[in-house]
Amino acid sequence: MARDRRVWASRLRWRLRGGTQWPTFAVVTVGNGLLLHYLPPLTTGFEVIPGIIIATFGNLFLIGAVAPWIARRIRARQAAAGAPEPSSPNGAGAVAPRQPPYEVVLDRAATGLLLAGVVGLLAAGLASQPLIVSETEATEQNAQAVRGWVLAHGTSEQRRNIDTANTIRLSDGYFRTCLASDDRRRVSCLFVDTNRRPPELREDTSPTPNQDYVGRSGSY
Repeated sequence: MARDRRVWASRLRWRLRGGTQWPTFAVVTVGNGLLLHYLPPLTTGFEVIPGIIIATFGNLFLIGAVAPWIARRIRARQAAAGAPEPSSPNGAGAVAPRQPPYEVVLDRAATGLLLAGVVGLLAAGLASQPLIVSETEATEQNAQAVRGWVLAHGTSEQRRNIDTANTIRLSDGYFRTCLASDDRRRVSCLFVDTNRRPPELREDTSPTPNQDYVGRSGSY
C-alpha cells in the first residue's frame, strides 16, 4: 500500500510539472491578441477579437507542430546522454538517471515556445513603433499639404468639399487624395509626395475614385 502511495505521489508530481502548457496557452493567447491590437508589428493593427483569433491559430501551430518536434529532439539527446556506460568487463554499468516522461518534456517545450512567442511579438511591436509614428506624420503632412493647396489654388467647388477628402497611400510617403464634387458623382485628385520638403503636389487628370484606383493599380 505504501509503495502504491509513493507511485501515485510520483505520478502526481510529474503531472504537476507537466501541467503548464494549456494554462499558459490561454493567458498567452489573450495577451498576444492585446499586443496585436495595442502594439501591432504592422502600421495597421488588429481589432482585439481578430487579434485573439490570429494568436490562437499561431499558438496552436507552436503547440501542435513545433513543440512535438523539439520534444522528440530533447528526448533523443537525453537518452543518448543518459545511457549507462560499462563499468566492468562483464558489461554491467551504472543505472542511468531517470529522465522525465515525454509528456512532461512536450509540455515544457510548448510552454517555452509560447513564452518565446510573446517576447518575439513584443519585440516586433516595439521595433515597428518608429515606422508607425513616421507613417502617421506623413499622413498628417499630406492632409495639411492638400488643405493648403485647395485653399490657395483650388476651385470654389473644391474648397466647399474639402471635408470629403479621401486618401490612399501608394507607397511610403506618397499619397493620392481625392475631393468629391458637389453632386458626389465626380472627384478631383492630387498626388502628394511628403518625402520632399516641402511636400510636392501634382494634380491627377484621372477622375477615378480612390476605391477604383486601388483595384486598378494594385497599390496600397
